[in-house]
Amino acid sequence: MISLDVTLDCRDDAVLVAPLGLSTPDVAPVSLGIRGGSQRVVFDPGCGQGAVEVVPKADHISFRWQFSRGGADYPEAMFTQRDSRYTRAATDLAGEMRDIVAGAAHETEALQRIVAHVTALFQYGHVEKRFYEGLDEMPQLCGLTRGSCVDINAYLIAGCRAVGIEAGYITGYFIPEEKRTSCTAIHCWVVTRADGIFQEWDIGHHLQMDVREIAPALNPKPGVRVAMSHSMGRNFPDLDVKDLKLLAEPMWKLNDGSWERAVLDIRLDGYDALL
Repeated sequence: MISLDVTLDCRDDAVLVAPLGLSTPDVAPVSLGIRGGSQRVVFDPGCGQGAVEVVPKADHISFRWQFSRGGADYPEAMFTQRDSRYTRAATDLAGEMRDIVAGAAHETEALQRIVAHVTALFQYGHVEKRFYEGLDEMPQLCGLTRGSCVDINAYLIAGCRAVGIEAGYITGYFIPEEKRTSCTAIHCWVVTRADGIFQEWDIGHHLQMDVREIAPALNPKPGVRVAMSHSMGRNFPDLDVKDLKLLAEPMWKLNDGSWERAVLDIRLDGYDALL
């Protein structure tokens, strides 16, 4: 069995909200155990995914997910257009994407053009202010821009959907080969369905390895991954949450309604089984 343990210190001014886990054709969650707080499950009705709200009752909260190899097909809801500022293409961006794919012989060729264009726009890196921060839609980029995997994939999703190419956004944990048993942050990647064919894309990892000719692949960077959720712009009516950017890991929802990332200790057992 493959297991993922996530632990964190508690605080008294917030509740913790965490994804339940996501089944993909590669790996699927089979159980989730939680210690350190009272729990209830809430749902995003637009995408059919659940999350768990944990009210701290101890000094620490711990999660243990167990996974098996192989799972369900990618969910249809992942490819559904969501009315979110994180994936809604601005008029200029949509027009540019239509120009890029004009004359393509089929969807697969159009997708390859978009991937190449998006790759050329980005230099991998983290910034204090993201290029779409505070905007109601994904803006058109006109020059080289520094961005993380989150930023790159949000732009790719918006570009694909602007021309009718089905694309889904997946978040989870990536455990690099050099660590094997731990990681420090979440990762995200994109799944497309063009001409009825599923393909997985990780432009961010290609750029981290200084590779700009992008091919569909999950692991251009050596390591393994487990998916936790899909889609940007999450809504949880029972938590009074609208258009939450991501729910990829346990996060604190503060009493004033704002969100903070939790400081997590992330441990994996079963690296070789995931290869």
